Amino acid sequence: MSKLTLSVSPHIRSRLTTGGIMLDVVIALIPALIAGTVIFGLRALVLTAVCVASCMLAEFLFEFILKKPLTINDLSAVVTGMLLAFNLPVTIPFWQAVLGSVIAIIVVKQLFGGLGLNFANPAITARIVLFISFANTSMTHWIDPTRTFMSFNWANADMAASATPLAVLKPGSTGSLPSLMNMLLGIEGGCIGETCALALILGGIYLVARKVISFHIPVVFVATVFVLSLLVAPEGYSSLEYATYQILSGGLMIGAIFMATDYVTSPTTSLGKIIFALGCGVITFAIRIWGSYPEGVSFSILFMNLLVPFINKLTPTKPLGGAKAE
Repeated sequence: MSKLTLSVSPHIRSRLTTGGIMLDVVIALIPALIAGTVIFGLRALVLTAVCVASCMLAEFLFEFILKKPLTINDLSAVVTGMLLAFNLPVTIPFWQAVLGSVIAIIVVKQLFGGLGLNFANPAITARIVLFISFANTSMTHWIDPTRTFMSFNWANADMAASATPLAVLKPGSTGSLPSLMNMLLGIEGGCIGETCALALILGGIYLVARKVISFHIPVVFVATVFVLSLLVAPEGYSSLEYATYQILSGGLMIGAIFMATDYVTSPTTSLGKIIFALGCGVITFAIRIWGSYPEGVSFSILFMNLLVPFINKLTPTKPLGGAKAE
């Protein structure tokens, strides 16, 4: 009995750390960063750097002024900055990107207690605020990537304006779509980090292989949009073609892989993740087809983030050896 060792929880320990997880996410985002720079030019790289630096500075200043423990070393601000930049048009003014970074870090994250206590994904919330604030100007100015290959000159940016594939797919719209191969490679109008589906899928495979995320949310989210799109293909498209365009367009891939899977704002159980992803998919589809906006990924994830506490409560796991609760 004297050899019995007593200790407080947790009794199951892991080598995983917040910094290690965030580093894996940064690594997984590198292919999309490279693709965005090649497709939209060097300004995409600079804009990403501006967002990352602004997020880190906002976090440092907030914690320093309030004399809180400094957390910029955990790389969570870096991830937020990269994700925010990837959800912005490459031509957005830098001051608006800085504003979005401050909203993400201070308003959404720090004012709710910091990492682990935020009610919604910071990058998505900041993106929505910027979109609503500048919907008719900078946040809806898309560039034709065939005119911007490794370019830094934006003097003639208006001449390279282009519609996104989702705008063309919207019922009643006209225009031509890129080939499916171009959609896969990202040669299309859109935000910096959302167009190259191949780069995002590679990042997702890395995260699953590293066990940073599970497959439930990305697969169910994308599959829901795909299956529902099969049912409503408009005239001129085959069902399979239309559904494929829908899943390769807009922010679906980056949203499903990198933002809907956020540890803090997604359910903790496998069943909860499936319910969460189904909700995201249905809302995304509904906004794309019947809403006034061509895209609905950000809105769907934000809405489902608010329901996560209820989903967790409705899908508890049964303790090993425990009896089912009455």
